[in-house]
Order: sequence, then structure tokens, then C-alpha cells
Amino acid sequence: MHNELTQKDIEKMQEEIEYRKLVVRKEALEDVKEARAHGDLSENFEYHAAKKVKNQNESRIRYLERMIKTAVIVSDESAEDEVGMNNTVEVFFEEDGVTEKYKLVTTVRGNSLEGLISTESPLGKALLGHKVGERVYVAVSADYGYHIVIRSIENTVDDGTDKLRSF
Repeated sequence: MHNELTQKDIEKMQEEIEYRKLVVRKEALEDVKEARAHGDLSENFEYHAAKKVKNQNESRIRYLERMIKTAVIVSDESAEDEVGMNNTVEVFFEEDGVTEKYKLVTTVRGNSLEGLISTESPLGKALLGHKVGERVYVAVSADYGYHIVIRSIENTVDDGTDKLRSF
């Protein structure tokens, strides 16, 4: 599995790993130690809950480290007049007669509910490299697709405020 990530994504993941190792891990170990002191571990809910939190933290650290290790670094720069990474694009869906705005981001930041579309999604792939006014076909599957028209492109600076998705 090779995820396409920008250098900013990797830096953000490294910050999260460091925080989880230095702060969350320490707190989780203290919680486990405190809960263990309450006695009978077989019926101690606090102990089991503390262990679960500790294990989830360690799992997230491993996940992030694996993502960084297997990442393919992609550029977040694009031509001024073409759709690229971190651009906000206004598109018109011909089939529905609806206009929507989306920001193209890497998979790890994708969140369609917030208008953040992954460049690896069908819509994201279709938009990359196209210009304002172009009619683009979005292939969803071998049997289905739809047309969109690019209405505008905003070149936005990636300030790193988009949250990384947790799995």
C-alpha cells in the first residue's frame, strides 16, 4: 500500500507520532498503573479501559509510522491555471444541475463531508490537470460515469489546518 502524501502531510504525521509517544503514552501508562493498584484485575473496568486506550495509542503510532514508511511523496504545486493539489475547485454537475466546491487533498486528509476530496478518488483523479471551462468525464466504474464542468479554480495555500483522518 503506497499512499500519496505531501511533505506537509508527513510533517504533520511526525508531529502526531511525537506527541503520542511523549505525552499520550506517558498518560496512558500512568492510567494503567493507577487502575492496576485498585485490586482484582478480572473485574476492574478501569484497568481494562486504560489498557484499551494504551493499546489504541500504540496502534495509531504504528499506523502513522507505516504510512510514512510506505508513502510516495507528491508535490503540492500546480500550474496557476490548472487544477492541482490543495486547489479549491468549483464544479457544475451536468446531470443534477448542481454547483459544488471541493478542495483537492491527499487521501489522508480526504473528508467529503467537509468538501475535501482525495486526488485518488474518481472525482479528484478526473479534475487533476484540467482548466476552467473544461468539460470533464468522471468515471465511477466501468459502467457508470458523469460529466462536470470546471467553473473556477482557487489556488489556496496549504496551511496544514486540514485534519488527518484517524482510522
